[in-house]
Amino acid sequence: MNQPFIVTKEHRRFTEFANAVRKEKTIGICHGDAGVGKTNSARRDANWDALEPYINKWGPRGEHDAKHYALANRSRTVFYTPEVLCRPKDLMHDIDRWQAKVEICADEHLRSRETEPTTTPIGMSHLVDLLIIDEAERLTPTALELLRDRHDREHLSMILIGMPGIDQRFRHYPQLYSRLGFSHHYRTLGREELLFVLDRHWKHLGQQLDPEDFTDAQAIAAIERITRGNFRLLERLFPQIARVLKINGLETITDDVIEAAASILVIGN
Repeated sequence: MNQPFIVTKEHRRFTEFANAVRKEKTIGICHGDAGVGKTNSARRDANWDALEPYINKWGPRGEHDAKHYALANRSRTVFYTPEVLCRPKDLMHDIDRWQAKVEICADEHLRSRETEPTTTPIGMSHLVDLLIIDEAERLTPTALELLRDRHDREHLSMILIGMPGIDQRFRHYPQLYSRLGFSHHYRTLGREELLFVLDRHWKHLGQQLDPEDFTDAQAIAAIERITRGNFRLLERLFPQIARVLKINGLETITDDVIEAAASILVIGN
């Protein structure tokens, strides 16, 4: 069950953070517990769910080109997750490849809006102005130095995403640390945000959430206890809730349904 992206307060805070990093042409750190939504927000900001598969194909052009060109021009961002034990040379090669392809797409969009043709070489205008690196803990000291050098030479804004404590790790690299402009702590869902997200999930299942209703209040309390505001766990829990409802022919989401769904989720880990 694919859920539509839910714009939370934390996502909006990430967007403001990313815009600030881009505007100041600096390096930012985004850190937070696993599953709080860091990666989802970053991919959303970069339009990466649409751009990544399109760029990966990179074959004959089709009817959806203009839409993807516009997305690339709107974000002007590369989102990249390094492999475990990624070699610095491979890291920079991959980033160069993604950056070149996003720039080509953005350039095609700009060309399509010009009244007169231009002969400006593609890829020379540095249209990508933000690089987002997920799982930044995987980066070696050499890789960090290469990224720092890229930032200095091209004034390319960067966001490094990782687990809590990554900001302390970077203190050991003075040249990189001195260039950090912003640090963003991505938090778990608060009570009001959790209710907002749950209301969307209830509606997706064809039901109406009422926190004043005793049954719904018990269900909310069970979800709070199980997920502790973790966005990823919440997203994994609801497909199981839908499955339990369907298998048992139930229509109401109760705390018993949630406990049963959670037990299935744990077994499936």
